[in-house]
Amino acid sequence: MKILLVGGNGTIGRYLNTTLSKEHEVIVAGRSKADVIVDISDSESIKAMYEKVDNLDAVICVAGEAKWEVFENLSEEDFYIGIKSKLMGQVNLVRIGKDYLNHRGSFTLTTGILADEPVYMTSSAAMVNGGIHSFVKAVALELGNGLRINAVSSDLVEDAYEKYRSYFPGNIPVPMKKVAMGYIKAIESRLNGQIIRLQG
Repeated sequence: MKILLVGGNGTIGRYLNTTLSKEHEVIVAGRSKADVIVDISDSESIKAMYEKVDNLDAVICVAGEAKWEVFENLSEEDFYIGIKSKLMGQVNLVRIGKDYLNHRGSFTLTTGILADEPVYMTSSAAMVNGGIHSFVKAVALELGNGLRINAVSSDLVEDAYEKYRSYFPGNIPVPMKKVAMGYIKAIESRLNGQIIRLQG
C-alpha cells in the first residue's frame, strides 16, 4: 500500500512512519524536512502536494494545530488558528485529495480525547476535534470511487505524557503501539465513517 503520511515528523507521525514502513511504502509530508512539503492551512499547498505524488492508496493526517488558552483570553483570531489548520486543513486534505486517491482508497484524520472529554484551556481545540468527528460521519455517506474515511481519537499518548500530563491529571497514557494499531485498523479494515477511540 502506498501511504501519504501528513505530519510524519511529529510525535505520533514518527512512530507511525517506523511502524507502517515495515509493510507499506510511506511518503512523509510536512512543513519541513519531509519527502514532500505542505502547509495544510493553505489549500493551494495541499493541491501542490497531491500533484507531486501519485498512485496513493491511503492518506493519514497527524498534523494540525489549535490554540490552547483560557476562554476569557481567546480572540476570534485565536479560534481561527484551529479552524484553519486542524479543522479545514484536514477537511481540505479530503476535499482535494478525493480526486487523487486510488479506487477504494482511504483517508484517516486525527482528533483526540478533547472532543469527548475537554480539559481546562481547550475550548478551541475541543471544538475543532468535535467538528472533525461530525465531518467524518457525514462525508463518509458521500465519498465516491469506493473511498473511505475514519478518524483516530486518542487519549494522551505515551510519548507526549511528560509534556502534557499536567493538563490531564489521572489519564492513563495510551501506548504508542496501541496508537499505531488504531491507524492500521483504519487503513487496512473496511471501516467507514467511524471514530476509532483509543484509551490507555
